[in-house]
Amino acid sequence: MDVNPDSPYYINLLDRKSHPEDQREYVMFHGCSKQGAELIKREGFKPSSADRMLGAGVYVSRDIRKACKYPLDVPDSEKRVLKVRVDVGKVKVIDMQNHPMQKTWHTVHGFDTAWVPPNVGIVLCNEEEDCVYDPKRIKVIEVMKVTEDNLSQYDHLQSGVTPEDSHVYVMYHGTSKQIAVDIQRNGFKPSKDGMLGAGVYLSRDIRKAIKYPIGADDSDRMVLKVKVNVGKVKVIKCQRHPMQKTWHTEHGFDTAWVPPGVGMVPSNQEEDCVFDPKRIKVLAMLKVPNLKNVNPWLKHLLQN
Repeated sequence: MDVNPDSPYYINLLDRKSHPEDQREYVMFHGCSKQGAELIKREGFKPSSADRMLGAGVYVSRDIRKACKYPLDVPDSEKRVLKVRVDVGKVKVIDMQNHPMQKTWHTVHGFDTAWVPPNVGIVLCNEEEDCVYDPKRIKVIEVMKVTEDNLSQYDHLQSGVTPEDSHVYVMYHGTSKQIAVDIQRNGFKPSKDGMLGAGVYLSRDIRKAIKYPIGADDSDRMVLKVKVNVGKVKVIKCQRHPMQKTWHTEHGFDTAWVPPGVGMVPSNQEEDCVFDPKRIKVLAMLKVPNLKNVNPWLKHLLQN
């Protein structure tokens, strides 16, 4: 299957702290020089030598900001980040220095990918890292320059984690085909009212966005993948919160966030309301039937 930057495979961007599941495909990143990127696109990845931290293999990361640091001695203007799709196969977690399988996870034990979680003291920067033994498991999707615009579109945040002030996050908005086209052309129009008052309603949970408009057929549903500069964030975690509808007009917050599981949203999923639509940029328009076809696991989640 051909994959482009707007492909539904973006859903398989797994949070860097989450354990990758066996036999799944995930989006990851690899930092290299401009020249190195051209060579990889032409000839494919070449596994590193066996003396590396996890032994021989191709080193990638689900953290794009880690990938963009490499090569360390190359200026940003000459760096490239490869967005890749990885079939991880059988995964071994290496969660401490001198792990008994640290360099034998493939050669002796038959695993296809080794995963180092963040903050376990193995990687110098304490970020997560993956090593894939067979380069044939990796397919380049896109070659990106190291720019803030390119990096921020992959700043996914798990739905239960509080968004930080002045950060940029990826979110989703479910709507009809006709309205999606209008938004792409003319920008978002804020709701005049709602649970959190006026603003644009979004969610970091794709399962929530994909259900809208309620009652519409899947063939008429679209999910907009957007990038949001949240500005100053107010957490609204109970019904009848004193700032539930005044967080912007009286208190100057830019975004209101309802955490999942607090009883305010019928689905119990998280919700965000952004007052100024200029803080939102559309990254991709995705058809709901395509999302479900490419990601059967998502279809299963929606039925539960």
